[in-house]
Amino acid sequence: MIAQAHTATLAGIDALPVVVEVDLQGGKALFIIVGLPDKAVQESQDRVRSAIVNSGFDFPFTRLVVNLAPGDVRKEGPSLDLAIAVAVLAAGSQLPFTALEGTVLIGELGLDGMLRPVDGAVNVALMAHAKGFERIVTPLENAAEAAVTPGIEVYGLRSLAEVVELLNGSLAFTPFQHSDQAANLPRYEVDFADVKGQAHAVRALEIAAAGGHNVLMTGPPGSGKTMLARRLPTILPPLSVEEAIEVTRIYSASGQKAGREGLVWERPFRSPHHTTSYAAVVGGGKVPKPGEVSLGHLGVLFMDEMPEFDRGVLEALRQPLEDGIVSVARVSASMEFPAECILVGAMNPCPCGFKGYPEAKCVGAAICDRYAGRISGPLMDRIDLHLNVPRLKPDELTARPSGEGSDAIRARVVRARERQAARFGKPKVNAKMAPKEIQDLVHMDSECQEFMRTVTSRLNLSARVFDRLLKVSRTIADLDESEPVTRTHLSEAVQYRGHGE
Repeated sequence: MIAQAHTATLAGIDALPVVVEVDLQGGKALFIIVGLPDKAVQESQDRVRSAIVNSGFDFPFTRLVVNLAPGDVRKEGPSLDLAIAVAVLAAGSQLPFTALEGTVLIGELGLDGMLRPVDGAVNVALMAHAKGFERIVTPLENAAEAAVTPGIEVYGLRSLAEVVELLNGSLAFTPFQHSDQAANLPRYEVDFADVKGQAHAVRALEIAAAGGHNVLMTGPPGSGKTMLARRLPTILPPLSVEEAIEVTRIYSASGQKAGREGLVWERPFRSPHHTTSYAAVVGGGKVPKPGEVSLGHLGVLFMDEMPEFDRGVLEALRQPLEDGIVSVARVSASMEFPAECILVGAMNPCPCGFKGYPEAKCVGAAICDRYAGRISGPLMDRIDLHLNVPRLKPDELTARPSGEGSDAIRARVVRARERQAARFGKPKVNAKMAPKEIQDLVHMDSECQEFMRTVTSRLNLSARVFDRLLKVSRTIADLDESEPVTRTHLSEAVQYRGHGE
C-alpha cells in the first residue's frame, strides 16, 4: 500500500501543495525520487536514511520509490525532507496512515534526525489554511512565523522522533501560540531630530511618506542625501498585521529573515549598490526570485548614485513604479512579485559633483548633460518629488540640530494616511490614485484651474506629470487636514517639479 504525506514547495513567494507518495517494492535496495526534484531534493535520500536510522527507527532496505506530485512542478530545497521521512516510516508500518491526513510537514533533517529551519514557513502555512488542512508541523525555529496564520494548528518540534511521537497521538505537545507583536514597534537607531538644516528636504520626505510618492534628491557629495533617505522609514506608519505578513512572506521565501522569528515588523529599507545586476534588482534568475524592488515592498528602495545603475535596470523600474508589481517571465515559469515601495533616488549634479559650486572646477557642461541623461524622461516622469539638497552652510554645520523628531513627523503622516484610507474606503495612498479618482477627489476652483494652466504651459508638462502634481497636492492638503485642494497646495507641489523639467 502506498503511504502519502503532504508538504509544499515554493514558487516565487507562493507555496504550492506537494503530495509525497512512497511505495515499498521487493528487490534490490534502491532509493528513487521522481517528480522533478532539484539537486537538494535528490540529496535528501542520504539525509532521510541517516535521520531515520539515527532516530531509532527501521529503514526499509528494499526498492523504495518516492513520487512528488504533481509531477510537472519542479520541487526545490531541503524542506521536503521531513515529509519524505514520515511517508517512508508510514509505508514501513511504523506510523498509521491516518495520522498523516490533514497535516502538512516541512523541515530539513540533519543526519542525527534533528530538524533545521527552512525558508517560506509562513507561505506554507497560508497555503495549508487555504487548502483546508488542520495543522502544520515545522521546525521549532519556524513555528512563530507560521503561527501568524489563523485557523490552523502549528506544531514547532525539534526532531524527527518528536514528529513521530506527535503523529502517533501523543498529548505531550501543544500548538504554538501566536503572540501579537504589533505593540513591539521597531526601534530605529536614526531619527530626523539628528538632521541639521535641510528643512526643504525633510518636508519633501514627509510628503513622500504621507502619500507614497517617489523622490529624487540631487546634491553635491556630503550634502546629506543618504542620511535623509535612511531616516525615511522612521516616519512611515507602523505595519499592520496584514502588511507584516506580506513583508514576511517575501523575506521568508527569499531567505532574507536573518534568523528573526515571527513576523517582520520593520518597514523594509533596501539600498542596492549601483553595480547590482538586473535580476538582483528587478527579480529573476533561472527560477524567478524576488529582487530588491520586491524586498522593499511597503518600505523604501534607495538607489544611491542612481545614474550609475545600468540603463536596463533603471528602465525596468518603470512598470513596478506604475503598477506596484513586477512581472518576471521565463521559459520555465512566469511569476508576479509585489513591489509597492517608495523609490528614493540620489544623484550628484554631475560626475564630479561640483556643478554650480565656484570653489571647485566642474568637468564641463557637456559631460554633466550626458550624466543627467542617464535617467530617462519616462522614468523621471514617474518620480513625483524632485528636490535639490545643497551643502550646509558653516553656521548650520556648527549649530546643534533643531528640527522635529521622527515621532512628531510620523504622527502627521499617520493622520494623513488615515484620511486617505477613509476617502478610498481601504488602505491606499494618493500616489496610487487612478485617473478617474484624481478627477473625483481633487477638486479645483477657477483660481486653481487657471494656475495649473499657466504651470502646464510654462513647464510643458506631460499628462502623466500633470496628474502626479495633483496627487502630490492632494497629499499636501491631507497633511494640512484640508479637504479642498487650494492654490497653496498646488504651488508647493509644483516647486518639487522644477528640477529636471
